[in-house]
Amino acid sequence: MGRDCFPSIIGWYHVVGICVLCLVGNVSVSASGIGECVVGDFSDKVYNITSRIPRGKVASYGQIARLIGQPRKSRFVGFAMHSNPRPGTGPEDIPCHRVVFKDGALCEGYVFGGPNEQKKMLEAEGVIFVDDTHVDMEKCQWNGRDGIEEDGSLPVMPPADFDWKAELGEDL
Repeated sequence: MGRDCFPSIIGWYHVVGICVLCLVGNVSVSASGIGECVVGDFSDKVYNITSRIPRGKVASYGQIARLIGQPRKSRFVGFAMHSNPRPGTGPEDIPCHRVVFKDGALCEGYVFGGPNEQKKMLEAEGVIFVDDTHVDMEKCQWNGRDGIEEDGSLPVMPPADFDWKAELGEDL
């Protein structure tokens, strides 16, 4: 069981996100209705990768989706981040503040204190910003390998024969 997924007042966007995760089998809501979340396989993979992002580095939602083998599900990564059962910087925490948009933009709806809190946490870890709201991705984007054990539990990149054009629906 996870933490309570639904605060007393919640926006429709977040309700829709939880419902989408329920439909794809990543979160289930207790039989009593609004209650506790049970995090599923997708979210577990997201949290596993996110927990491996080193201090001073960031990853994008799309990058995490690619690292878990689901390159077209960056939005679902965002929904999983919103339901993070252990936000923070401790050894057992999942540092969701290290996840940003692909252009380095901070999340305006950062649920654990807003974008100012996210920026403050990243700056404290040595992350460099190009302006008030964008991380310098060239200098601070995690390469997807640092801090990952070679235990085979999660891919660090798609297989060599992975067909990106087919996956992304692009014409050859």
